[in-house]
Amino acid sequence: MSQFIAPKMGPWEGEARPLFLAPMSGVSDLPFRLLSKECGADVTITEFTNSTALTREAATSWRRMETHASEVPFIPQIFGGDPGDMATAAEMLAPTADIIDLNFGCPAPKVTNICAGAALMGEPERLVSMVEGIVERVDVPVTAKMRLGTGSGTNNATDICQRLEKVGAQRLCIHGRTLRQRYSGIADWSSIKEAVEAVNVPVIANGDVVDASSAAACLEHTNASGLMIGRGAIGRPSVFAEIKLGLGWMKEEDVPWIHAHEDWSALSEVGQAFASRKWCWDRYIELSESTIGIQPRWMQRHAIAFTKGLPNAKKVRSLMHDEDTVKGMADAISHFLASKA
Repeated sequence: MSQFIAPKMGPWEGEARPLFLAPMSGVSDLPFRLLSKECGADVTITEFTNSTALTREAATSWRRMETHASEVPFIPQIFGGDPGDMATAAEMLAPTADIIDLNFGCPAPKVTNICAGAALMGEPERLVSMVEGIVERVDVPVTAKMRLGTGSGTNNATDICQRLEKVGAQRLCIHGRTLRQRYSGIADWSSIKEAVEAVNVPVIANGDVVDASSAAACLEHTNASGLMIGRGAIGRPSVFAEIKLGLGWMKEEDVPWIHAHEDWSALSEVGQAFASRKWCWDRYIELSESTIGIQPRWMQRHAIAFTKGLPNAKKVRSLMHDEDTVKGMADAISHFLASKA
């Protein structure tokens, strides 16, 4: 077992368990991953990236694989339908990776149409063989993220987990929905629990964890060895600290945006939302400037997400449109978030 992968945990009794930032296209860029770690995420994973593009040395794809010395462990995630390209990409990443994660969970048509991502849940022999080939060719731990199944016929996540354990996968993550469901309906934590009980490697639960209450409910139901948060962290990386605070895993003085406000408890709920998001936004820009530089498209996507649900958030697009420089756009968002902080 790798130093970065703890053994499977038993029944949950309130103790802290690791929180993972899910690999999300257009969201999990390097500055956002580093920010999420400062906000309480224990483990981050890169955006899922096409293995074939990596083997062809595509610059845009390799940019998603950039990391920083403070991102430990560094876990790139790859997807693909060609076993050879998947293994080659894994070999190319292995010298700098602490763990390599494989995506069998993405339901996006552009991924499933090449029989990759969650589509491979419908071809279990191919999926297991692909993982086995990668495990044999790299000297770093291999992990995998999957869905419950395709939604056609019986769900097969538990069976696949058992088979992946046998071929050497060291940790597994299950999103409690099928390919057909995409992101609709309620995550099936009972099926995740079934897989947790069926294997001896740690299983991470993913799906419908958005706050401390849902985190506790998921751990109580599944006894998973950790939780992965995706959509709940988009625009709100503070969710990791909020969960840890709510479950008693973290103290208020250790939360940076609370520490920065002497009058935090006097702020309204809306005021706290503005204040926490302003801290996170300013820090995201700082981390961008100190690593890969502010990327306009990434910044604009995050700006919309960071302000979503706040009063007058519709002004954000026009605020950015009125600025001539990327830094001006970033400052405009900061000023907006300061209006109620």
